[in-house]
Amino acid sequence: MKIGILGGTFDPIHFGHIRPAQEVKQQLALDEIWLMPNHIPPHKQGTHVSTQDRLAMAQLVCDELAGFKVCDIEAKRETPSYTAKTLEQLNMLFPQHEFYFIMGMDSFLNLNKWYQWQQLFRLCHIVVCKRPGWQLTDKDPIQALLKLHIHNNEKPSTLGTGEIFMLDILEQDISSTAIRQQLQHGSIPATTMPLSIQTYIQQHQLYQTDFLSKTE
Repeated sequence: MKIGILGGTFDPIHFGHIRPAQEVKQQLALDEIWLMPNHIPPHKQGTHVSTQDRLAMAQLVCDELAGFKVCDIEAKRETPSYTAKTLEQLNMLFPQHEFYFIMGMDSFLNLNKWYQWQQLFRLCHIVVCKRPGWQLTDKDPIQALLKLHIHNNEKPSTLGTGEIFMLDILEQDISSTAIRQQLQHGSIPATTMPLSIQTYIQQHQLYQTDFLSKTE
């Protein structure tokens, strides 16, 4: 199967995560999208709620959307989650699948700074959700990478990994940081997340303080 992988802290998960994933699934005719919350993010100090809560919220989303599943491989890891290591493990566990790793434009522009980033091209395809007005100069190192790996609709590759898919995705002006700030002030940002997530946050009294969880 063709599996889209969307990782992140999902702290909390919201439409800014969900809607682009749905568009990617449709545009590339993926069989499934796996939401992959991490336990210890490599580039952040920590998370604001427990891994258990973030997994539970991701599962609520998957319960509502056909073809969406939770992948807890990083949530179970007691060390920082590096994408190359995760994709290596996923390929070992599920050799029958073809993986499409989903990222935003900002992440893609810094891909050459990721841990063992070159390994990704033998482990998965990369799907980039483009932002309006983006462009690269010929001096940008990512430009050479893009020319080498970009998917060509006229000459589709027969390779099972290593292509970059640049997709036009409807921009979602939603951030987890802004949502947490609203929640701390007692406001429920109803238009930014599914009702099931709003209800879970209220029932479990999440994000009422600015405590940063570094060990969960």
